[in-house]
Amino acid sequence: MSTNKTLRKPREIIDRKELVTRLDEMATSGLSPQEMRKRLLAELKDTYRRGHEVVRQRCLEGRVNGALTVSENCYLMDQLVVTLYDFVTTHVYAPGVRTKGEKISLLAVGGYGRGELSPYSDIDLLFLLPYKSTPYSEQVVEYMLYILWDLGLKVGHSTRSIDECIRLSRTDITIRTALLEARWLWGDRKLADEFKQRYRAEVIAGSGLAFVEAKLAERDARHDRLGDSRYLLEPNVKEDKGGLRDLHTLFWIAKYLYNIQDVRELVDLGLLTHQTAQLFIKAQTFLWSVRCLLHYLTNRGEDRLTFDMQKEIATRLGYTDHAGAASVERFMKHYFLIAKDVGDLTRIFCAVLEEHNKRKPRLRLRRPKQVEGCFLVDGDRLNLKPEMTFEQDPLRILRLFRLAQTMELDVHPNTLRQVHENLHLVTTLRSNPEANSLFLDILCDSRDAEGTLRHLNEAGVFGRFLPDFGKVVAQMQYDMYHVYTTDEHTIRAIGTMHRIEQGLLADELPLSTSVMPTVQSRRALYVAVMLHDIAKGRGGDHSELGAKVAQKLCPRLGLTPEETETVAWLVLHHLDMSRNAFKRDIDDPQTIADFSKLVQSPERLKLLLLLTCADIRAVGPQVWNGWKAALLRELYYRTIDALSGNLSAEARDVRVSRKKDALRASLSGWNDAQIERHLALGYPSYWLMFDTSTHQQHARMIRRAEERNETLTIDMTPQPSSGVLDVTVLCPDHPGLFARITGAISLLGCSIVDAKIITLTNGMALDSFSILDPKGELPTSHDKQRRLSETIEQVLTGKRNVSKELVGKSGTLPQRAKVFTVPPRVIVDNSMSKTHTVIEVNGRDRPGFLYDVTRTLTNLGLQIGSAHISTYGERVVDVFYVKDIFGMKIDHQSKLKHVREQLMITLEQEEHGPAKRKAG
Repeated sequence: MSTNKTLRKPREIIDRKELVTRLDEMATSGLSPQEMRKRLLAELKDTYRRGHEVVRQRCLEGRVNGALTVSENCYLMDQLVVTLYDFVTTHVYAPGVRTKGEKISLLAVGGYGRGELSPYSDIDLLFLLPYKSTPYSEQVVEYMLYILWDLGLKVGHSTRSIDECIRLSRTDITIRTALLEARWLWGDRKLADEFKQRYRAEVIAGSGLAFVEAKLAERDARHDRLGDSRYLLEPNVKEDKGGLRDLHTLFWIAKYLYNIQDVRELVDLGLLTHQTAQLFIKAQTFLWSVRCLLHYLTNRGEDRLTFDMQKEIATRLGYTDHAGAASVERFMKHYFLIAKDVGDLTRIFCAVLEEHNKRKPRLRLRRPKQVEGCFLVDGDRLNLKPEMTFEQDPLRILRLFRLAQTMELDVHPNTLRQVHENLHLVTTLRSNPEANSLFLDILCDSRDAEGTLRHLNEAGVFGRFLPDFGKVVAQMQYDMYHVYTTDEHTIRAIGTMHRIEQGLLADELPLSTSVMPTVQSRRALYVAVMLHDIAKGRGGDHSELGAKVAQKLCPRLGLTPEETETVAWLVLHHLDMSRNAFKRDIDDPQTIADFSKLVQSPERLKLLLLLTCADIRAVGPQVWNGWKAALLRELYYRTIDALSGNLSAEARDVRVSRKKDALRASLSGWNDAQIERHLALGYPSYWLMFDTSTHQQHARMIRRAEERNETLTIDMTPQPSSGVLDVTVLCPDHPGLFARITGAISLLGCSIVDAKIITLTNGMALDSFSILDPKGELPTSHDKQRRLSETIEQVLTGKRNVSKELVGKSGTLPQRAKVFTVPPRVIVDNSMSKTHTVIEVNGRDRPGFLYDVTRTLTNLGLQIGSAHISTYGERVVDVFYVKDIFGMKIDHQSKLKHVREQLMITLEQEEHGPAKRKAG
């Protein structure tokens, strides 16, 4: 795997000759064994520290070259280990005339054996013996290991005879792989040569194909375990799909089969082209560079490219801001394109191996059969007939993937290589009606559209056929909300839509599952899913720009004018349903009226619901939850009612009366006087805000408090259907109550996703909160609920001071979130509700954010009617429905301006950290 890089001034890293001279002088100076060990450790530690720093400075201060850095680190370690071995066997345990059984050969194995050593990687050593261990060998090994450990190195080691190495290699694929890369360092050279000869003759011989299958299966299992995507926005440079480990796997296979030391030897053997070998080296060097920078900048063996490291590494590698793309986004796009290159290399290697080793497919049950004239089914894979080419008919490229989809077959790696070599032909298909029809068939087919589109994307066909899609390939979205690149997110959204249609998500998405068979615009829906983020990264509103792309592209794909209009509308409004559900009060009739006016028809509402659910679920594995599902369902049902005239036809007082009647009928065991007294407690808005089951729960809670003469009652009700815990607080109303409760909840790290503030006619407050625990889950344990209840009670009774306790609190956001800046923003709107002024507050998430904002609103003399909390990674968006102290909307422009200014002051102060918060 070597890149044959010549070391730069190696004596600056370590001068072994000078080091040996110092150690020899020390060893002959009459020191005691204890003092000699102490001096030896000090000398080696100083030498290692200076050498490590030289390599580090070269990497960080010059032009980063990962290939050189790993070679220089390896050189430093080689010289230290060899010097230590010589010192121990010469001055500490000199055996005199050594017997054959006392011979030792020191070998580097694993990545260190390959000659690549990242700054904080493990050093794997094999102490090779001719027979079993002797007292002499045990002493040498123990002395060396303790010195290396005391140097602060992570050393993996084994002491084995040749027979043990051979036996273990036959039964353990991990050991076999590590020993495949064994490199002699020092000691008995003949012993090392004997091991290598026997390893190749007794382990490798006749086992090549089994090794290949084992390593590919191991790779597939690793991909499955880590998420099976090379487009995660915080990738593991070593282990994730498209990372260094995938290149290692290819090199191990080539080395096992062809006994090579450098990938370029495969060119000489006629197995790879020069361009393919260069692609391997380019990808390897880039990933090495990133990994070395990660290690040096974090001062540990860190392999995950987290957000806080991405900006710094982008700068170190020379990326700069360009129009429409920040330096970090350009760097990460390059990273994902490199990861894609690693996938291309895997396909090329597999094709070459199969062709040159006559490796039969695992499921080859019959002779190849011809299908559709130019293709063959060879086992379980689709292949282009040898006499056929894509140049003869470029349409064959799309036919290949369409046929593989309909027949549920893989495409042969050799054919994929030919596709890659002929990508320029795809551009000729853009205006071909048959090609566009084939593509639309792939997109809308119920048989694994996601997998086929991903293969099209990884083969480079998707972006060539749809250039607008090509612009978002490998495009990262630099925030903590999105998990995948834009192209991967889009393909996953399409896969989610197909799973909805197939009924596979009925438990999680029952409404979407029931709605899907009733839509009339199925093709338009799938095209809209494909195009909903097509204009990201262009600057401006991607929804508006995407709608323009849809208007241009849909006719090319063969969609009718009506379908084109539907797709463009869906792309333009693909965020509006989630905005209304998560950021607006859907109990406010104005919200439903405005949203109904937007969608206009039940068909569009259905399509928007489906697109919204698929979009959110494809953002990342932890983004969708039951609360969001419940809000979207409620918005859907209320809008359907409005579109059919059910809400507008029924007066407000009639609906209030019906709600009261429903509760009256359900309160068994209550006499008429008790019922009427309770019904008189709620203002009309209260009855319209909750369903009957919630009204029942409130009635029981209020009655219990009255019977016990309690001034504070806290009720907690898990809502598994929406995935939240409902926390209801009943106590005398007073200014600042809502803020203090939100602060108490923040102390335990819980997240408030929704809140409703009710004042009863008797002056009592009935405040309701829907919360999630710090992990974004439903707090189900009684212990968690008990601690939450106790904290709220302690805060409301003055036993705990929220402001003081929140100062310096780190919260649940990881340290890497601090790299993001979220400009504070306050929007005050009087048009969204007939009864309330709506205030939207945007800022960076942190402990106590909601507490500080609500305390500011209270200090401004505002009454909060409801709060709707949304968190998008590092960004929090809180929406409040408020009235003034007289229970009216805020109409005066000067007052509105003052509200906005005070909230901005609060947000801007808190951007400097919670330590700036004034206790109060």
